[in-house]
Amino acid sequence: MNRLSNEHSPYLLQHADNPVDWFPWGDEAFSKARTENKPIFLSIGYSTCHWCHVMAHESFESSDVASVLNASFVPIKVDREERPDVDRVYMTFVQATTGSGGWPMSVWLTPDLKPFYGGTYFPPSSRWGRPGFVDILGEIARVWQAEPQKVQQSAESLTEQLRGVGRGTAPTAGVPGAAALDRITSEFRNMFDHVHGGFGSAPKFPRPSEPLFLLRDWARTANLANLANPANHDSRDMALVTLRAMAVGGMRDHIGGGFHRYSVDEQWRVPHFEKMLYDQAQLAIALLEASQASGDVFYADVAEDTLQYVMREMTDEAGGFFSAEDADSVPPEHANEPHPHATEGAFYLWRADEVDALLGENAAIVKARFGIEPTGNAPADPQQEFVGKNLLYIAQSVEQIARATGKSPDEIERVLAAARLKMFEARGTRPRPHLDDKVLTAWNGLMIAAFARASRVVAKGAPYLEAARRAASFIGDRMWHATSSGSSTRTLLRRYRRGEASIEAYAEDYAYLIYGLLELFQADPDVRWLEWAETLQRRQDELFWDEVDGGWFSTTGRDKNVLLRMKEDYDGAEPTASSVSVLNLLTLTHLVDDPGNVARWADQIEKTFRHFGSRLEQIGRAVPLMAAALATSMAGLRQVVLVGESEDGELRRAIRRRYLPFALSLHVNPGQQKALAAKLPFVAAMRPVDGHAAAYVCRDFTCRAPVTDAAALDQELR
Repeated sequence: MNRLSNEHSPYLLQHADNPVDWFPWGDEAFSKARTENKPIFLSIGYSTCHWCHVMAHESFESSDVASVLNASFVPIKVDREERPDVDRVYMTFVQATTGSGGWPMSVWLTPDLKPFYGGTYFPPSSRWGRPGFVDILGEIARVWQAEPQKVQQSAESLTEQLRGVGRGTAPTAGVPGAAALDRITSEFRNMFDHVHGGFGSAPKFPRPSEPLFLLRDWARTANLANLANPANHDSRDMALVTLRAMAVGGMRDHIGGGFHRYSVDEQWRVPHFEKMLYDQAQLAIALLEASQASGDVFYADVAEDTLQYVMREMTDEAGGFFSAEDADSVPPEHANEPHPHATEGAFYLWRADEVDALLGENAAIVKARFGIEPTGNAPADPQQEFVGKNLLYIAQSVEQIARATGKSPDEIERVLAAARLKMFEARGTRPRPHLDDKVLTAWNGLMIAAFARASRVVAKGAPYLEAARRAASFIGDRMWHATSSGSSTRTLLRRYRRGEASIEAYAEDYAYLIYGLLELFQADPDVRWLEWAETLQRRQDELFWDEVDGGWFSTTGRDKNVLLRMKEDYDGAEPTASSVSVLNLLTLTHLVDDPGNVARWADQIEKTFRHFGSRLEQIGRAVPLMAAALATSMAGLRQVVLVGESEDGELRRAIRRRYLPFALSLHVNPGQQKALAAKLPFVAAMRPVDGHAAAYVCRDFTCRAPVTDAAALDQELR
């Protein structure tokens, strides 16, 4: 066992028995590199990464490769999910020098941590047009010995270029306006796949910030023009078609719920099978909003299915949410072999004869539904791992199957529900994919938001609210230190695993957790959630806010072993801390009636929009969540407060079925009202009317006359 055996990261522990003499990121490794004048080989990945496993099996488990690495380099392993600060710096380098990036990431550094060569996956020997890992190691070792000054100069030059990238563009003179949002919508329209949904060609990634922007853009413009004009529905339709394509395609787990990481093909048929918590959270929110915007319960059903998967498979017994499930697992037919080899998607694939044996006379209906073929149905199989097997997707609608079989749609639905349960139970006997059971604050914040939102959108949402509360309490109890020995420390930690919490949080941890707490506060107006969100916001600003140019840095800048203090400017699989933070501040300015705080937050919002101005004006598709925040700012937020109503009253149902992206809603009971009034004075005088529950619709803390029936509330919200 090497040094990684003392770590907590599941990814590092996967490499603890490698013959490579791995070091974790830290002073011991850096000191060895300087003392022995050796270059560093830095390998960055995460525990559920398929190609990380491939490179580990091919190279890091090889004693021949290990001997070269150990002799000529100081090898360091980093879990990108624990240390996004380290990952961002070297990913920026790899993308800038190779034109692409991904994991595993392989970077060679000087002893002072400056990069001079890098890439992603390397096969052990040259193939597929990629240089072999052993050949690269040999050549870099040779050049380091023969021309060390040349390597150092190259590293210095490349690092200086990186610093230029890290500085970003200058703020614009003003905040972009409606024309910028119109251009961004046009960008999406030009990239939209009208046949399969999504944007661009394969591979297709879920990027939930995109439908969240498009739905807000539709809501913003729908109030300005004739709703009958089909052009006004473009934004909404692109979002709905894309989310439906994901939900009916192979990227969704149709048996156990949840979504896989991405689709390798343009039809959404062949997934990359890992399941990440941040995808489940953001897609659930996007689906819930799609359901409200369309009036189609299909989207909410898929969101609930996703949340139930998270509750069942990815929740710590104390309430925190785990990070991910692996893409790879041992095929069931090899489960009893002494050293079985895991392959991608094995847990999720089905043979036709297996379905026949399990379901008997109902097998034909299930095979028609999920596109199951006798010889397998994979339209793409680059590693030949799906031969003779089927990837489930919605091939036929219930109505199509009903017509073909002469049964009613209700009968087909019952058959499919029973079959799904049988298939779920049968699949549960297979070797499961590896579970990354670390709890990350940022991703838990997103998941808290998703559960809290669901509790407000769907009927019978109490279990979802309880899941959000438990997770928030989990983070508060284990990963937030408000005080220490009587002195205020206000330290948030990023990672918890099996009783141990560590790593000081980054800007995204603060931003995502604040987002989750603000969503939770709207579902459960307990003043402690709002007060904690405010405290976290102040701490985030102290540590990360850029007073000069606006926006929030990803790191504090205190760790001198991280070369660059970067500010994220791309809303990818995870949105930037700045985009989420602007949305948070927009919410806070309409919840907390405090002129001093509101003025400061408004200034931060404007500065951040100007910092991202060039991105919004020129390549807005890169920052869809920031664009969603800009749309929200332009539309303005309303406050909707219900008092004196039961959980399933008609006023709450009226709010539940409407898409209100530019409104905050609170359902206040008498026990909460007094405590809330200290923070939200505008709710103090709100009362039921003549014994009936009442809804108050307000803007800028000024409220219209209360209404007591759903039709009147509907008119107010319109």
